[in-house]
Amino acid sequence: MLDVLKNAWKVKELRAKVIFTMGMLLVFRLGVHISVPGINHDVINELVDSGQLLGFFDVISGGAFKKFSIFAMSITPYVNASIIIQLLTVVIPALERLSKEGTDGRKKLAEYTRYLTVVLAFVQSIGISMGLRAALLNPSFVGNLLIAISLTAGTAFLMWLGELINEKGIGNGISILIFAGIVSRVPSGVYTIYEYLRAGTANPLVVVLIAVVCVLIIAGVIMIQEGQRKIPVQYAKRVVGRKVYGGQSTHIPLKVNQAGVIPIIFAMTMLMFPGTVASWFPDNQTAAWIAQTFGFTNIWYQVVYALLIIFFTYFYTAITFNANDIAENLKKYGGFIPGLRPGRPTSEYIEKVSGRITLAGAVFLALIAVLPTLMTRFTALPLQFGGTSLLIVVGVALDTMKQMESQMLMRNYQGFLK
Repeated sequence: MLDVLKNAWKVKELRAKVIFTMGMLLVFRLGVHISVPGINHDVINELVDSGQLLGFFDVISGGAFKKFSIFAMSITPYVNASIIIQLLTVVIPALERLSKEGTDGRKKLAEYTRYLTVVLAFVQSIGISMGLRAALLNPSFVGNLLIAISLTAGTAFLMWLGELINEKGIGNGISILIFAGIVSRVPSGVYTIYEYLRAGTANPLVVVLIAVVCVLIIAGVIMIQEGQRKIPVQYAKRVVGRKVYGGQSTHIPLKVNQAGVIPIIFAMTMLMFPGTVASWFPDNQTAAWIAQTFGFTNIWYQVVYALLIIFFTYFYTAITFNANDIAENLKKYGGFIPGLRPGRPTSEYIEKVSGRITLAGAVFLALIAVLPTLMTRFTALPLQFGGTSLLIVVGVALDTMKQMESQMLMRNYQGFLK
């Protein structure tokens, strides 16, 4: 591994990209400490510690939400806008045509995503400023507007920063920023566990067991993220003049986890929102009942959480994966799956295989999402990494390694993935 990193550093272009990416991450981390004016930070700290959804935002933003900096919303509005645009391409014919127009179409969709990001960021920042009015030093219209503009500007700046990393750095810029925000919480989490050990409130064997389980979870995430089912495809031979075209064998790769972390985000948002809103009204009996019912450590909450993840995995996969298009493209270019007729039989077979492997991916996502919470409940240790965080960190690390590998293979160097 050290030799690989040494060889990568020798490549001038790759070294420049890595240095640029590190510089942009430094800018991101500096911005986390620039606070939005007019905020009572003691109230924010209490709300983050008591609200699981706000705690999740704090993890994604790398601690920016608890500090209530200009990057408090992180790049979440951009992620939401990307998901919305992706879903709309299925139901709006004009967007669907753009998605099939190649580079120009993708640029136009990216432009729509940017505009939608700013709109969502402003709406979300207004909601945050109104929902956290107890923490505002000046809860007037001007005070709320100042906070909303500051948060929206921070999100827009992060979006621009991510696109700069895409253009001049290494890896996916937006994913790299989320990755940096999550990883930045590791030192504080390790220090917290160390304090528990020093105070004698944590069993060393339990800490070792948690470390082993975390390593196994990471290995499982890598296996599922990289796992795929290869459906063999054969192309018929065509004779054009004196040349023979086609006749080669290939395969259709179907990923086990085609939905990524999106089902977890959907399920988490749906279940945590009522409890988070209820926590803003501590003196209301109905709000107290809702907060208790939607408690994150409640066993029934975890069961419903897992079922929702499985549901949203199938839902998102059904929207983004079109077996009919694959079957039609195979038929168009003379390809077929051995033993199956082109057209509808091929489409039905691909849907059947996709449904089976999606079940495995959905169950795995549910286990990954629920397991850290159960570990926290039974060990009483505050774990900084949840299932979503682990999936994001591992997925971004794998994607960045693959990009570095491709850069190095272009220059005849041995890459990471031997």
